[in-house]
Order: sequence, then C-alpha cells, then structure tokens
Amino acid sequence: MAWTTYQIGLAVMMLFTGSLNTLSAKWADITKAPDCKGKVYVFDHPFLQAVGMFLGEFLCLVTFKLIYCIAQRRGTTGENQFVQGSQEFSPFVFLPPALLDMCGTSIMYIGLNLTYASSFQMLRGAVMIFTGLLSVAFLGKKMTLYHWLGMLVVVAGLAIVGVSDIVFGDNSKADMNGIISGDLLIIMAQIIAAAQMVYEEKFVTKYNVPALQAVGWEGFFGFCTLGFLLIPFYYINAGSFAPNDPEHRLENAPGAMCQLANSWVIAFATFGNVLSIAFFNFSGISVTKELSATTRMVLDSGRTLVIWIVSLSIQWQKFQYLQVVGFVLLVFGMCIYNDILFRPLINKMRNRGPSLTETDAPTYGTSSASINRDKERLVYE
Repeated sequence: MAWTTYQIGLAVMMLFTGSLNTLSAKWADITKAPDCKGKVYVFDHPFLQAVGMFLGEFLCLVTFKLIYCIAQRRGTTGENQFVQGSQEFSPFVFLPPALLDMCGTSIMYIGLNLTYASSFQMLRGAVMIFTGLLSVAFLGKKMTLYHWLGMLVVVAGLAIVGVSDIVFGDNSKADMNGIISGDLLIIMAQIIAAAQMVYEEKFVTKYNVPALQAVGWEGFFGFCTLGFLLIPFYYINAGSFAPNDPEHRLENAPGAMCQLANSWVIAFATFGNVLSIAFFNFSGISVTKELSATTRMVLDSGRTLVIWIVSLSIQWQKFQYLQVVGFVLLVFGMCIYNDILFRPLINKMRNRGPSLTETDAPTYGTSSASINRDKERLVYE
C-alpha cells in the first residue's frame, strides 16, 4: 500500500532529525569559544550535552500532556493513538531506566568527543548484540540460528568499522589513542543501553504506558538527576580525563554557559540538538504506529548513511572504504537478526509456517520496550 503524505512526512522528519542529533552534537564538540575567563578551547562538555538530550526527551512529556488535554476535551482519548494506554502506574518505575540512560548517554557523548560522528553512529549498532544476550539471560528469550547469525555479522561489521579508524587514520598518535578510546567507550555504553532495554521490557511494558509519555518521564528523571550532578561534577578535578578544560574539571557547566553565550555556532548546535531529539522521538514513535517497527529500523540505518555522507562532504573525516563494508555488514546483520531478509523469502517460496518474528525471540528495533532515542541512544533503537 502506498504511503500517505503524512507518513512520508514522518519518515523524512525521523531521518532528518535523527541525523541532526549526532551531527549537531559533533559540530558543537569541534567548535572553539572563550569561557568565562576568556580562555579559548573546544566545547568539550559531554555531561551538559547529556542533560540537553534529556531535556529533549522531557519535551515529549510536555507534548503528551498537551495532546492528552486536547483529546480529553474532545472526548477522543480512546481513539488518539498517542495517548492510548494505561495511566495506572507510578512514574518512579521510569527512574531506573533513566539512570541507566544517563550513564550510557554520558559515556557515549564522551566517546563522540573523541571519535568520528559516522563511527559513533555505526558502533551504536552493538546494542543489538548485548540486548540479545541479556534477553536470553534475564528474560528467558530463545535465540534461533538466524539471531546468532545476525549477531555474528554485526560483530564483523563493528570490527571492520573499528579497524578502519585505526588502519586508515592519518592522525597523530595522541589523536589515534583518543579515537580508539572513543570507539571502545561507545561500545561499552551499548551494554548499559541494552540493560536499559531489558529492564523496560521486564518491568515497564506490563503497564502499557503510551510511548511518548514513557520517553518523557525518563527524560524528566534523567534531566533532574544529571542536572543536579553537574554541581558536584564542577568541583571534581578530573586531571587528564578532561584535557580540554583549562581547570580540568569533570564538568565545567559555568564555562560551558559562557561558551554558549560567546559562540552562536555552539548555541545553535546545542539548542538544535535538544529540539531534534524531541522531534526524533515523536517521529520515531509515530513511524512505528503509522508504518512499522521494521520501517523505523530501516530509517535508523538510513540516518547512519546520512551522517557518514555529511561528515565526508564537510571534511570531518576522509573516505575509508572499510567503513562502507562495515556499514553494509551492520545493516545486513540487523536484517538477518530481525528476520526481514532470508526467512520471509524462504517462507514465501515454500508457502509454509509463520516468520520467526512471531516467536518469543528477542528483537532489536521491533520491541515495544526498545524506545529509540540519540542519545545516537542516540540506537538504536
């Protein structure tokens, strides 16, 4: 069936805002501006950027409340797909996943400061592997041959992307060490992201909370918690962990605010990132409802391609053919894992049995518990 104009608009919005999430954050990261004391350095503030991400997610809760109020006045709460669901739950059920999201996103933003934007987006595909393994361990899910094969292909893709950064990088030894560290941090963060998804599936989905509201509550708790932690972070001397900050603070929020005020580029990129995260979550949820979770996964892979092309065109990095190979393997592996490649074709040819997606096997990008966000979560979801 042909897509409607509304559905096409949602797909374009998701692709555009999803790509903008990573690109705007990286744009701010490489921009220099003076701080409150007049010292000029790059905008290296991963924790503050994570707070901005949670603010974008919190805007989803504001949007939900507006839609809910309008639906209540019109008496259409049972028909509006954005507010359908139960309201019989405690908001604190979203505190644990918010804390996991806070840790994972902060680590990912640190990694983004160190590596390429395209590698950042591609390496986030590792969340599929850890989600599958943790689903088997803690949710009792069953992995089929297709799932294991998909995971192996994704591992191969991730390895090639990482190797391409090392073998074909023309950076100094110090920069190369930073790139390797950034890649490893991003992969480590996916373990936390996978734990968040497994928690959501085990403890959150049973409440049948509207997706927009769920994202908003996690954004609220993450924004409040990490926003408060910025205070003690200011007084912690991070040493070489914060090499760009003249005072080597773990997070210099006042200095970041001065840099925002002194550079329209940083301000534009930062606030654009907040808004793009809000619109990305809204459009992503809408695409899942209007089209399918598979379409959402394809669009999410498409934004990785957009980020890579833009990074090349504005010379943030040089062309590396291994990245193309790695990207193709990542998408190929995700398609195998989500059972949208070989098995449906075989079933269609033999005209027998249901697809594996009707089993209780863990699914990346298609589970209602896997609420995507950039952070690059930013997912993958």
